[in-house]
Amino acid sequence: MTPHDVLIIGSGPAGLTAAIYAARANLNPLVIEGEISSTSDQPGGQLMLTTEVENFPGFEHGVQGPELMTTMRAQAARFGAEFVTAKATRVDLSDRPFGVWIENDEYRAKGLIVSTGARSLMLGLEEERRLIGHGVSTCATCDGFFFRGQEIAVVGGGDSALEEATFLTKFASKVTLVHRRDQLRASKIMQDRARANPKIEFAWNKRVVNLNGTDNLQGAVLEDTITGEQSDLDVTGLFVAIGHVPNTDLFKGQLALDDQGYIVTGPGTRTDVDGVFACGDVQDHTYRQAITAAGSGCMAAIDVERWLEAHH
Repeated sequence: MTPHDVLIIGSGPAGLTAAIYAARANLNPLVIEGEISSTSDQPGGQLMLTTEVENFPGFEHGVQGPELMTTMRAQAARFGAEFVTAKATRVDLSDRPFGVWIENDEYRAKGLIVSTGARSLMLGLEEERRLIGHGVSTCATCDGFFFRGQEIAVVGGGDSALEEATFLTKFASKVTLVHRRDQLRASKIMQDRARANPKIEFAWNKRVVNLNGTDNLQGAVLEDTITGEQSDLDVTGLFVAIGHVPNTDLFKGQLALDDQGYIVTGPGTRTDVDGVFACGDVQDHTYRQAITAAGSGCMAAIDVERWLEAHH
């Protein structure tokens, strides 16, 4: 089997940017882009579940998430990147060329770029997927601007939830923090900051059990975790901030992961396995933006190109 110069696992902003740069460097990258039926590992990544993207440079009036990813994929294909629309099921990084499998189909590569991203933990409600991007969001930095002057809610009790709630008070008229306990898990400084903010209210011992609205979110149904009593929360926006999980199950025991499961990189996008590089949300639990993912995808492609020049 003739190995590919570069194989890229994942096709979000990081993976597609890496594919564009690798293809332009005549490395003929093969992109295993994920399977269409999967919500956690689908072609295009999390932006395929969003609507308007207004903070990606170059689009004065914004762009739809799926449109942006479709355009990036077409750009990579134009320069010669090849795509396999399926989910990688196994990898072997113990020897070069590296092995990647899709069920029984085997692929080999001299250099490997991991860009499998991360997924937001969700509430598990049937209405969530239908209303994501239509009032339901997992990113305040991305979508807070759309909720100017509105009453919204944030679900969670950790640092991320309080950070999101505090940020959203820049736009919303009121932010209700919904937490299933009567105490927060967040650090004291974040708690003090949130409690001192006049726009933030707390719904203690509550969990979201239903979402109202057909085309857009029209409210949430809360259930008291102690009494079981239900009540309506009149909000037009709901931000789920109960954590993120990197898509790294495929690499456990083969790449160094941090305590949260993210791939450890450095310098640059290098992993602890020579010839394997990682970019995007799979190794970034700080920024988690499309533009930072794309930037690290560019870095990974340049890193793997230089590594191939040095080793082959």
